[in-house]
Amino acid sequence: MTKWRPANSITVKALALIWQDDALLLSEVRDDSGRVKGMRPLGGTVDFGEPWRDALQREFLEELGARITLLDNFFVMENIYEHHGVTGHEVVFLCHAHFTDISFYKKDSFTVVESDETQGRAAWASLEELSVKQLELYPLGLAEKLTGPADVRMPGRIYS
Repeated sequence: MTKWRPANSITVKALALIWQDDALLLSEVRDDSGRVKGMRPLGGTVDFGEPWRDALQREFLEELGARITLLDNFFVMENIYEHHGVTGHEVVFLCHAHFTDISFYKKDSFTVVESDETQGRAAWASLEELSVKQLELYPLGLAEKLTGPADVRMPGRIYS
């Protein structure tokens, strides 16, 4: 298992908030021992010179082979965190989106192929389920944003 550590620089990420009823599509975040310690929306790093919206589309094609439609509502979070004693710093664009192919909503879980060819798992999970399972939602503070003011909560149209 590859032991991931944050970069020693600020990275820019783009993540999609894809809802199915009250559940978000989330990817497992594991610690060095392989234990799931939390979940985060799917997406990835924005390459130099790449608009974040393009990066998000690219990441979904690479990781799931899926096309997504980005909605107009998005927000930005600064994420300064520690992972196994190493500090990470990200600026994260979070955008509500939906799959263009509705068959993706019929899947319970997904195999996600990362850029380093490692495989991960993503599944639908509600904020309540994460709380019950004592799993963090990353970036930290996202759960509070999604239950806070209406400008960042899930959009009115939800797919089942």
